[in-house]
Amino acid sequence: MGLFSFFKKSDKIVQENTIDSKDLLGKASTNTGDNRDVETKLSFHPDWDVPQEQKYIFNFLANELEPLKPNQLSLSSISIEENKRKWHVRAFFRSSLPQAIELGEIELFIMDKNDELVASKKFDFKALGTIPAESARPWVFEFDKSAIKVDEIPEDGWKIAFNLVSLRGHQLELDPSWEKQLPAAQKEELAKIVETLPKLGETEVNFTGLQAKLADNGNLNVSIFIRNGHNKAINLEQLPLEIVDATGKQIANGSFNMDPVLTVQPNSTKPWTFVFPAELVDAKDADLSRWTARVTQ
Repeated sequence: MGLFSFFKKSDKIVQENTIDSKDLLGKASTNTGDNRDVETKLSFHPDWDVPQEQKYIFNFLANELEPLKPNQLSLSSISIEENKRKWHVRAFFRSSLPQAIELGEIELFIMDKNDELVASKKFDFKALGTIPAESARPWVFEFDKSAIKVDEIPEDGWKIAFNLVSLRGHQLELDPSWEKQLPAAQKEELAKIVETLPKLGETEVNFTGLQAKLADNGNLNVSIFIRNGHNKAINLEQLPLEIVDATGKQIANGSFNMDPVLTVQPNSTKPWTFVFPAELVDAKDADLSRWTARVTQ
């Protein structure tokens, strides 16, 4: 099996990315009071026929692994080799769970020493097979050129890591002022609306209308969902917006300076209210039964 040729005597463990198993499996452990150190045992895929010399290498690397706490999952980075314009990333996938697990699709990141993203790809962890309780399984994660965002392999200090943002799913994010003012029923209603919205692309930022009201003084108050599909937060310092009614007529147009800067967390939707002053509003014969918010150039 070609996998073995990627592990060498000179390899060593360089970084750990450890998470609580509930972040990946979506359920809390029942052994919450257990705080012992868990030594993970080396585990091979049942289909592997591992040469004796390779077993020595794997055992040497496994002995370098730091103990985990109960109910954790970890990726232990070893090394990266470029081969045929692909990165072959050597690592241990480890589990300190008290029972065996089999996982599905998980997105992994390669981060450099400054925690900047240099590669990302979804992997089907079913290929790793069933992971026994409290074990460490060596694996090579193959990142194609399309998944790599830089020209060179990162320097020392890099790591392979779980994309926790994608694992938790898209979420409603409320500004502290909204969190404080809104009753629980309204928060729940907003969360349900967010769940029904179309799925965002991985780099998509979307503005979706929520509510529009004309005030007695001629101002137009619009509440908008700002939706961030990125795996990093976005910061809005200035936002040029126009509002178009059901007939396609522009009824408001203005630019908003966000002070303080409006931040939308990764893979999150944040509602925000914008007030167009009367002088920027043309609401004559406006049809607000349906309307659209657009970012202008």
